[in-house]
Amino acid sequence: MISNKSIPQKEVVTAQGAPKAIGPYSVGIRAFPWVFCSGQAGLDPETGELVPGGIEAETRQTITNLKNVLESAGSSLGEVVKTTVFLRDMADFSRMNAVYAKFFTGTPPARSTIQAAALPKGAAVEIEAIALATI
Repeated sequence: MISNKSIPQKEVVTAQGAPKAIGPYSVGIRAFPWVFCSGQAGLDPETGELVPGGIEAETRQTITNLKNVLESAGSSLGEVVKTTVFLRDMADFSRMNAVYAKFFTGTPPARSTIQAAALPKGAAVEIEAIALATI
């Protein structure tokens, strides 16, 4: 028999330095030993608007937002095991990938990259992640 103490508890993650959810979802859920991050876009956490500068700037802000969600959940980019990248235009892949590679050094996570017909707020990129919780 499994006791309730051995079943992971689901906790909603709230993150300073990351945009608030723009719909009925949580930016992250911690179910120890995992952290599940909803897709983040290149939104400025202060204004809720896309950062200017194109795919590179959006990718940088997107991963920074993910980093802030992960750290609020007791994890980090180094603990990410899987990401899914959604691109508005697959022609942006190499430029997104160059920025992504600067954040995920060493042993990068498993990844899928998909072209999406449209992303929220007209974003060029959205990335979701699954990571190990370290605390």
